[in-house]
Amino acid sequence: MRMAELGYEGPPPIDSYGGGGFRVAGAFHSGHMIMFEQTPQAWEPGALEAAAFKSILDSAQDIDVMLVGMGGEIAPLPAATRAALESAGIGVEVMATAAACRTYNVLLAEARRVAVALIAV
Repeated sequence: MRMAELGYEGPPPIDSYGGGGFRVAGAFHSGHMIMFEQTPQAWEPGALEAAAFKSILDSAQDIDVMLVGMGGEIAPLPAATRAALESAGIGVEVMATAAACRTYNVLLAEARRVAVALIAV
């Protein structure tokens, strides 16, 4: 799905998603992705254990909320993973990947300190 183009300062918005990846700043990134700075990074969610979110946890002082896109359907994070993120001071919202992409762009437009971890659809 192609998303509306808006102007942002700071990290780039997600231009589109689908086809097994994401388009960010005009470049296609195949597979799962995590982003909280200027550049998307490949991400291996594994069983969604806390170790899969190490880069987010290491930057917790710069992140207020993290969106987790669980693919086509919503599924819960393991309780230990959610606890690790929340104890680091990061709010966690779990949703389908499509909703996470749209919400991420809205929060960027509001200049929020947001991170996103996305399972590709």
